[in-house]
Amino acid sequence: MANCPQATLHCRKTTLGVVHRAARAKMAAELHPRSGKLIGLSNSNRTAQRNQPVQEFNHGLVLSREPLRDRDVFTVRIDKKVNSWSGSIEIGVTALDPAGLEFPSSATGLKGGSWIVSGCSVLKDGRSVLEEYGRDLDQLGEGDCVGIQRNGKGELHLWVNGQDCGTAASGLPSRLWAVVDLYGKCTQVTVVSCEPPPEIDGEEDEDVEDEMLFDVFNNAIVSLYRGGSSSNSSPAGNSGGVAGLGVVTGSMTTNDALLFHEKCGTLIKLSNNNKTAERRRPLDEFNNGVVMTNRPLRHNEMFEIRIDKLVDKWSGSIEIGVTTHNPNNLDYPATMTNLRSGTIMMSGCGILTNGKGTRREYCEFSLDELQEGDHIGLMRKASGALHFYINGIDQGGISDLTNQTPGVVYGVVDLYGMAVKVTIVHNHNHSDRLRRNNAIMRALSPDVGRPRPALSLTPEPDVPDRLLFHSNCGQKAAIISDGRTALRPHATDDFNHGVVLSNRPLHSNEVFQVRIDKMVDKWAGSIEIGVTTHNPAYLQLPSTMTNLRSGTWMMTGNGVMHNGTTILDEYGHNLDRLKAGDTVGVVRKEDGSLHFFVNGVPQGPAAWNVPPSVYAVVDLYGQAAQATIMDDLADLPPLPDDSSEGPTAMSPGSPCSISGATAANDLRFHQLHGTNAVITNGGRTALRQNCRSEFNDAIVISNRCLRDGELFEIVIQKMVDRWSGSIEAGVTAIRPEELEFPNTMTDIDYDTWMLSGTAIMQDGNTMRNNYGCDLDSLTTGSRIGMMRTASGDMHYFINGLDQGVACTGLPPEVFAVVDLYGQCVQVSITSSSGPLDNSLCTSNITEKSFPIHSPVAGVAHRLHSKHGKNVVLLGDGCQALRVDGYAHGIVFSAKELKTDEVFEVKINKVDDRWSGSLHVGLTTLQPPDLPSCPLSGLSPSLTQLRSKVTWVLAGSEVRRNGVLQRQNYGCSLDRLTVGNRVGVKRCRSYFEPALVPTVMMFLENHGKNIQLSNQNLTAARVSSYNQGLLVTAQALPRQQLFQVCIDRLNPSWTSSLSLGVIGHSPDRLNFPSTACCLKRSVWLLQRDSVFHNSLKICENYGPNLDTCPEGTVLGLLVDSSGCLHLFVNGMDQGVAAQDIPSPCYPLIDLYGQCEQVTIVTNHVSVVGGERGDMRCQGDMEKADMVDGIKESVCWTPPPEVNPNKTCEYQALCSRFKELLTLPDGYFNEDAKYNLCYCESCHKLRGDEAYYKRGEPPRDYALPFGWCRFALRIKTHCEVSNAFKKWHIAYHGTSVGSLRRILDHNQLLSAESSSIFSLSPVKTEGHGSYGEPEENSAPEREIPRVQLSPTMRFSGLEVFAPKVQFRDPRSLRCHQAQVGFQVCVRPGSYKVGPTSLGTSEPLDPRFSNAEIDWITKEKGGTLLYGLLIRVE
Repeated sequence: MANCPQATLHCRKTTLGVVHRAARAKMAAELHPRSGKLIGLSNSNRTAQRNQPVQEFNHGLVLSREPLRDRDVFTVRIDKKVNSWSGSIEIGVTALDPAGLEFPSSATGLKGGSWIVSGCSVLKDGRSVLEEYGRDLDQLGEGDCVGIQRNGKGELHLWVNGQDCGTAASGLPSRLWAVVDLYGKCTQVTVVSCEPPPEIDGEEDEDVEDEMLFDVFNNAIVSLYRGGSSSNSSPAGNSGGVAGLGVVTGSMTTNDALLFHEKCGTLIKLSNNNKTAERRRPLDEFNNGVVMTNRPLRHNEMFEIRIDKLVDKWSGSIEIGVTTHNPNNLDYPATMTNLRSGTIMMSGCGILTNGKGTRREYCEFSLDELQEGDHIGLMRKASGALHFYINGIDQGGISDLTNQTPGVVYGVVDLYGMAVKVTIVHNHNHSDRLRRNNAIMRALSPDVGRPRPALSLTPEPDVPDRLLFHSNCGQKAAIISDGRTALRPHATDDFNHGVVLSNRPLHSNEVFQVRIDKMVDKWAGSIEIGVTTHNPAYLQLPSTMTNLRSGTWMMTGNGVMHNGTTILDEYGHNLDRLKAGDTVGVVRKEDGSLHFFVNGVPQGPAAWNVPPSVYAVVDLYGQAAQATIMDDLADLPPLPDDSSEGPTAMSPGSPCSISGATAANDLRFHQLHGTNAVITNGGRTALRQNCRSEFNDAIVISNRCLRDGELFEIVIQKMVDRWSGSIEAGVTAIRPEELEFPNTMTDIDYDTWMLSGTAIMQDGNTMRNNYGCDLDSLTTGSRIGMMRTASGDMHYFINGLDQGVACTGLPPEVFAVVDLYGQCVQVSITSSSGPLDNSLCTSNITEKSFPIHSPVAGVAHRLHSKHGKNVVLLGDGCQALRVDGYAHGIVFSAKELKTDEVFEVKINKVDDRWSGSLHVGLTTLQPPDLPSCPLSGLSPSLTQLRSKVTWVLAGSEVRRNGVLQRQNYGCSLDRLTVGNRVGVKRCRSYFEPALVPTVMMFLENHGKNIQLSNQNLTAARVSSYNQGLLVTAQALPRQQLFQVCIDRLNPSWTSSLSLGVIGHSPDRLNFPSTACCLKRSVWLLQRDSVFHNSLKICENYGPNLDTCPEGTVLGLLVDSSGCLHLFVNGMDQGVAAQDIPSPCYPLIDLYGQCEQVTIVTNHVSVVGGERGDMRCQGDMEKADMVDGIKESVCWTPPPEVNPNKTCEYQALCSRFKELLTLPDGYFNEDAKYNLCYCESCHKLRGDEAYYKRGEPPRDYALPFGWCRFALRIKTHCEVSNAFKKWHIAYHGTSVGSLRRILDHNQLLSAESSSIFSLSPVKTEGHGSYGEPEENSAPEREIPRVQLSPTMRFSGLEVFAPKVQFRDPRSLRCHQAQVGFQVCVRPGSYKVGPTSLGTSEPLDPRFSNAEIDWITKEKGGTLLYGLLIRVE
């Protein structure tokens, strides 16, 4: 033991710990007798209760009886909570002695050295110092324990149920009392203990062992740098040093090296001593390339591979991960995503667990985008966490997804798609390790590892501490001019890897400013500037600074990002619009705030609490090619002659353009505001400080009056869920200088009009309720606009949609006023504010902006230089003109569309000489891959573009690679004229990796006539016809389909169920008798209408829910854009409502006939799939992807079955058919082929209005409003071909002609259709029958039969006369018509105009010139079904 320093240290440390614990005196676990005015103490001052808990929410402050000892955890148990309030227990410490303390109303009001944990925030003296810390105290329930501790280092720790939440604050004084605030919901607590946390056996052993191993590792590195190891380089001697290094790095002997296992995928070839794996036939096969390691991975052992070869044929690429399966016993799958157990894989940028997507975006890097030479690694930590590494950069652990990775796992690589060859790398990440080792060496000796200065005989003059660029820069960057200038030498070849940093940290209040010297007009985006805590000497520079996830603040475009996340969307001048000669700068002030400058103009504070010792950083991204530091303007080099390949005019913010200009006309927030409000971002952003401790006193007002027709629009950027209520907005005639800003906006009692929730108020009094929008339901990202019209009317706009007139009679000069109340914390004025002009409509771009040399302000996109041969681009790529012919006019966007990005064009000119019109769509074809010459390699029209996956909207048809996907989609593009705009949006794929679906159940709180069963999955109404309201216990996630099946109907009642969503928590909802009585944040589908807060907003939507039979499956889905969809038997009925808040809860009213429903759980997500083949994303394989686009399941016409088995209209038509006494032998015995086309039935099936049939395909319309009874068809070859190759048409006839037509099995002309006309012969003369000529065969006239592709023509009364009949069941009189659905042979008929002389179009799909078909060919038609319509 004497020779073991580790054991000796352990014993000494343990002994000291025992002595220390023995000497401690136990602190009394009691509360101080002085407390808040509503507190009552009991149980020997161990229990505190807030009196009047339902009437009062504060004045519940208690403190510990004695100051805390170091390491003691003062722990209380929550005994009681109420649901009357928001917020809950708050806990912390204070330096104020309770004996002389004047207790404030809440803990957040404590000053003079107080640290309080409130919700998930940490506040010091009432100001927030840390957000998103530990557990959310508001979510704790009765019985949970929470404690507070000051450790020996002066750090504050929060403990929840015995678990340490980490450091909340540091630098605490030694004398502190524990503070507990029985706030809001929390009404009673009991002190349970005040003692140090229990120590874990062996914890100190592990700490000492880790310290010893760290020293061994560092000393081993030092010995290597000094030319060899010695016995003094390790505390345990020479052998100990080697052994210690081995433990840390996981090195092993040669025969135990990490290699690929000999058993591998069928197409894998191993070489290089099983260190290299290659997939055979890479251009013919894309899978069967799985390889595994020859042994399990050790803890903290790096498994790293290098990509040696890729092919550019397939979609997808390499996948890497771990599996518990032993390769000796494994039957290798084609891809590892097929393995459904014991497997974790990184695929793309996401994580798959057992083949299912468990995280969509695990990291910023995508494996599909890696190049040859890139490295990928993984490591299972000793803690069980699995980490992935890309080019040596740790992407973080995924233990939150998998809890702990199993102890025995093998490394696995799937050489899928593009990935062909990889090699195991044993010297892991040499460059990164070298930087780490240099850091250790410099810690030992400041001179070691640093470059020695060149010898000089002449003493140098004193050189000031000058700001220059550091020599360590991005891969594509270079530093010249003695460190003053940075450039990307090949700026036209690469757009990134241009990061440069300053050579030293910035001093406080020191401005770092650069001038843009040169730009290129090729890429999107431009210069970015900011600060970082990373030392450039040791930083492995990323491709762009926005990829750095720690210690970095950057201004990019017109937003500010912190650690790669946007914290301000609308900030200052847009850097993407700068030109050569413009300047940008950054400064960190003494108070820790960060400010940016554009052309010397301050843009306002962008961030707070920025630490000292930050380095300036510039990212020469996109268009920015060269920049120079401006520290001495006298010797600043002139701009290069070729400073820009684009226009050289200065930007609007440049010094040459801002002289004499003023920003007084721009809408901003006024400098006068409420006491808790803060104005930043040059007056464009307003926020409420101390948002978790203060909910009011944050009124802000515009800096000037609104002009007539001018829109003042703001976007909500931050909200908290601590308070009730939210933003209020309106206008006031009071000038800012005269306004005494009250606590809330409703306290302004004159000359003020406002919207609060759904109420319109004037001077604090409600004028009207249930206005078209509810401000309390808005969420982060929602936009609110206000406008006073020239007539004095007040309009509100929500997300750009006019909500109608709110009030009238406003005076001419009013200011916009906003109250950042309750949940709303931060808003910014949007760029849409100003005079309303809808001539341009651009998408809300959040990515890097497009090249900005656009002649049209606000246009974010340009057209690509590759285009059809008849196209000429104008306006710097913003306009396209076809100069010849009618084709070869294809143009592309200049860059790939991002998800949820809109590309929109406006028609400027049309040519009436040609038919057809604009086509628009999306394609995976990359324009740069096209030949440089536009005369070749490109299809003449978009519908013929099929070399890559292409979706096209042509007319009203959607096609994919030329194959029809959907008909009658929206407005036909062929009818657009000059001035119309067309846009295409790339939406999120329904098969993108999704989170694990939420299991939905009904809430225990429901209508009084409801009884739940089947684990709250089934709900039944047990009495009466109402009081049957239901809400789910879980909120409905976006993109998840919630479905219920109608189990039981009671025909004794009328009407039936309704369903929808509610936008607030239903826990305390007082359920009315019916859903239509709910009037707050409710969207309801009832019958065939949509209601919002009991007001009808849409009619004729989907099928009539009152007609849905038993077995119907109804579903609700809120998509990623916040739109509500109704699904009927898996068919999407389209958007029912927009701007649905999140979270929202499904709502069902078991009313009238509907008595029981059950939640469908076997198919949680069926979006995009057919009912017969519903697959979640996790079940999709990468082999389902073609050319980079996941195959969606194409929609096909539904099976010809009638889902509504209780359709009254079909029953009425059947009773009329029985009155016709037609023989049953003419009709198909299987009733399932009888189809009802009433409005409810065809919507339940999800029928389209038009389909195509035959060769060549021809359109026909479904006979909506009619009921079809299938006829018996003779089974022979010609008939079977008729269903596939013949066209579909309709023939209207009279009731008297039915039997004769059915007897002859063919249609008859109008002249021969009478049942009294037996044998019509060829006539001569007028109105007489001629005798047959002698010695000649009798000649029968072939009937001239009228047909049409739509029953809107054939069903006219002139063809199908109406007859009156009495229904034998109801004894009511009705009128009926009859007709036939027929198959007609292509080429056997002539298409012509209608002879009726009408000018109005009878069917929107068919012109009157092609709606009338005539045939005289015998055998050219085949009777298919009898059609009946009853009025």
